[in-house]
Amino acid sequence: MIDRYLKCLAAATLILCGGARAAPEAGVLRATLDNGLRVVIVRDPLAPVVTTELNYLVGSDEAPRGFPGTAHALEHMMFRGSPGLTKDQLAAIAANMGGSFNADTTESVTQFFFSTPASDLDLALHTEALRMRGLDASDAGWAKERGAIEQEVSRDLSSPDYRTYTEIRARLFGGTPYEQTPLGTRPSFDRTTGRMLRDFHARWYAPNNAILVIAGDVDPQAALARVRAHFGGIPKKSLPPRPRFDFEPVRAARIAMPTDSAYGSVYLAWRMPGLRSADYATALVLDRALSSQRAALFGMGMDGSALYGGFSYNPMPQAGVGMAVGIFARGSDPRPVLNRMRAILADAATTGVDPDLVEAAKRNAIAGLEFEKNSVSGLANGWSYALAFQGLASPQAIKQAIEAVTPAAVNALARKVFDPDRALTAILTPQSSAKPVASKGFGGAESFGSSPDQPVQLPPWAAQAFDKLAVPPSTLAPVDSVLPNGLRLIVQPESISDTVQVYGRVRTNQDLQAPAGEEGVADVLDGLFAFGSTSRDRMTLRRELDAISASAQAGSSFSLAVPAAHFEQGMALLADNELHPALPAPAFAIVQRQQAGLVAGQLESPDFLMQIGVGKALLPAGDPSLRYATPAQIDGLTLERVRAYYARAFRPDMTTIVVVGKVTPEQARRVVEQAFGGWKAGGPKPEVDYPAVPPNKPAHLQVPDASAVQASVQLAQTVAVTRDDPARFALNLGNQVLGGGFYASRLYRDLRDRTGLVYSVDSGFDLDKHRGSYNVSYGCDPKNALQARAIVVEDLKKMQTEKIADADMLRAKSILLRQIPLSEASFGAIGGQLLTFASEGRPLDALSIAARQYLALTAEDVRAAYARYIRPDDFVFAVKGPAPAP
Repeated sequence: MIDRYLKCLAAATLILCGGARAAPEAGVLRATLDNGLRVVIVRDPLAPVVTTELNYLVGSDEAPRGFPGTAHALEHMMFRGSPGLTKDQLAAIAANMGGSFNADTTESVTQFFFSTPASDLDLALHTEALRMRGLDASDAGWAKERGAIEQEVSRDLSSPDYRTYTEIRARLFGGTPYEQTPLGTRPSFDRTTGRMLRDFHARWYAPNNAILVIAGDVDPQAALARVRAHFGGIPKKSLPPRPRFDFEPVRAARIAMPTDSAYGSVYLAWRMPGLRSADYATALVLDRALSSQRAALFGMGMDGSALYGGFSYNPMPQAGVGMAVGIFARGSDPRPVLNRMRAILADAATTGVDPDLVEAAKRNAIAGLEFEKNSVSGLANGWSYALAFQGLASPQAIKQAIEAVTPAAVNALARKVFDPDRALTAILTPQSSAKPVASKGFGGAESFGSSPDQPVQLPPWAAQAFDKLAVPPSTLAPVDSVLPNGLRLIVQPESISDTVQVYGRVRTNQDLQAPAGEEGVADVLDGLFAFGSTSRDRMTLRRELDAISASAQAGSSFSLAVPAAHFEQGMALLADNELHPALPAPAFAIVQRQQAGLVAGQLESPDFLMQIGVGKALLPAGDPSLRYATPAQIDGLTLERVRAYYARAFRPDMTTIVVVGKVTPEQARRVVEQAFGGWKAGGPKPEVDYPAVPPNKPAHLQVPDASAVQASVQLAQTVAVTRDDPARFALNLGNQVLGGGFYASRLYRDLRDRTGLVYSVDSGFDLDKHRGSYNVSYGCDPKNALQARAIVVEDLKKMQTEKIADADMLRAKSILLRQIPLSEASFGAIGGQLLTFASEGRPLDALSIAARQYLALTAEDVRAAYARYIRPDDFVFAVKGPAPAP
């Protein structure tokens, strides 16, 4: 078992070894069933939602030699049915529950999680228990799923950054299980069989090799009783031995790779301590100190020596990867950036890390533990990470270890890690692909008949849960007001943590507000906010934020996360930066040069060429959304023009602030009015919404991408529907039938389940005040792009000619109705929806209004809406990457 590898930290955090037990915690219930299943239930009444995370202590570490993706493949097959629960039943149950139903595979843990209304906890537990008992992994089923997982591999291998990371891992961890990522390889998947996957499940998927975390608005004792009922009868197993980790010394090496990005990247990578190392807390503090906005790496982006600089730390249980990054402009020499990064890390190793940054890093890391409570799923993730990955007794157990970290310990670790003879250097240099070309369709047949729909008969224990639909009650009661200067303030008090989070938006649109020839002015302005205010330079501002363990960002979208005790101080600092940006001349020269270099690379990048190509095919010539900056226009800007744009575009009467957290409406109003009340606007409000557009004509576009091995496909068309049009309800409901609910949706079923053509497919409407569009996107092998498009078109035509089956209507309505409690399960979700509704002039209870509309819709309503507004033969068909096969 994995416990054999746990080490008792000298720092004396509460770790699950030697029989150590955690002290009782309010709202937390722990138990270990007779079969060895460890259970932790954490009550969180933020919303009537629950997240279950079943953590199997097995991952790519335990994969057979030569088959690195076995754990990942098994994760996929766990969605294709188990004895007593067919693949279609599993898909229908998960879809009807309306929440998040997914999984991920790491080196040491494979996680399966539900986020769903709390009333469906028993369904989630029943489902997971059946999957623990066994799975259906036939060769025929694996043959279909193999196509999807190989598309996932192709998607990641189309990223030069991912390919670079895989090579870094191979050099840092050669000869150990960490040598390869958990993703797997196409050749090994081609050799994998259903029998191999069943055997892997039989060896490792056992209650005594799992930790179940439940977080949400549940009664812990009642939840534990249901866990015992579903999992108690599953027998424990004798587990195989774990792999050894014998790390060899790392030798310095250099990696060079082309990239399709708009900019180049320089990486310096080292092996660092893992999650279960006695040095982990020190490594965590070192990472946060080096990645601080007051640190020298970030300073590269502020003094112009790079477009951006930073540090990241990816710890795994036995070891980690620490990487410094520097971004350089396309066409420029990366060597000065590399030399600067080396000098900064050498200074950290020899002179040491600023002790003030170390103390700030400690405070922020500890404060982050409190912010984890602001999300039901985040709380479950935190507990899973602590127990399954770190081997701790709780997320709070690391706090004591962090508090014990000293500047001397951080400096000692920096000296040990940042040895230039152990550094890996990687440089990704931008390269241009060929120019986009219009096409007449790339040739090839375009007909595909999808299989007819088959009703899914749910097992009785699941069917009864979905017999009736009702609009879930919202738990939100926002207090809405407008300050005398026109600023709108919305406050949603929450007491789940001692924190406050603020979300703000100034409604601006440089495409409609910037004078001709000043394209890019808003981007330059956004880059200048980081340089502080007229009364606080950037270092002073960041130092004062660090002192109160707060994070803040100013700009057209602004935010603040702060402990509740420092809410007033945090708002004063945010307002100072937002209302009185320094906009200093030296900084303007730096940001202007950086932005011009970034734009020059962007104009050559396949992503931009795809975006602008689709836009030109969809929209009439001269449409304001087609405006984009050139390097010459950026170079032509002046600081006076940037300041003038700020004065015109940033207005209190175009601004909304949402405050969520441990604060009363009266306190929030007083603090916000004190901080933002002196802000004034002059003249009429500007127009920031794009005008209406006519229907597009069909078109085909090929954008070459030399870095890609997979084709990224987009189908797009304009629709004569806006965000306030009543027709949106029927179209959104129909889109859930097409793309909602994973395997239960038509597009997933036809493109992934039945044919294995794609890994994922996304579809949706983008509705603005005066215009709208409909988009479908997927990734596939180039030879399959046309076949996949034909399936999409066929499914859309069926939506126009055939009424949706009752079961599909029920599932689609369930998904949309259950979004109400799920959209209230985190501070971020609450703040985001209230900010969006307010900015768009919609009622703050828009989701409840929509839910009542969805309940009333019929299958004929949906069919009629798709027949009227969707034009299956008029898509703009765009492909980025290798050309589709003729």
